[in-house]
Amino acid sequence: MSVARFGISIEQELLEALDEYVKENKFSNRSQAIRQLINRNIIEHKWICNNFVAGSVMLIYDPHKREIMNQINTIQEDFIDEIISSQRFILSKNKCLEIIAVKGIANRLTSLSDALISVKGVLHGKLSMSRAD
Repeated sequence: MSVARFGISIEQELLEALDEYVKENKFSNRSQAIRQLINRNIIEHKWICNNFVAGSVMLIYDPHKREIMNQINTIQEDFIDEIISSQRFILSKNKCLEIIAVKGIANRLTSLSDALISVKGVLHGKLSMSRAD
């Protein structure tokens, strides 16, 4: 694959943030970091479409928070056709990790993930998908 070179102009703060990103992710240079960021953006943009994908939703939450388990279960029931399996792991007294295996149309899985992550009491959530058709 041939490489094209181009110049860009960005604010100093953004350049410093890019350099920090390069350092944190152990890229050998800014070009690698920018390529990775562009690729990630393209992939995430494709998630909005109607591609058939498979992946997982990862949630970390406090299971003792009032009603959180009921809300998570209710949402999962609304997406029963997309959920393959789920497993919950106890991380500590006040934290659980739940991993939900999913398959289906990308924008539907994004809606599922958004609904789960927005539940009050969810400390962290992330959707990961790959094209599966």
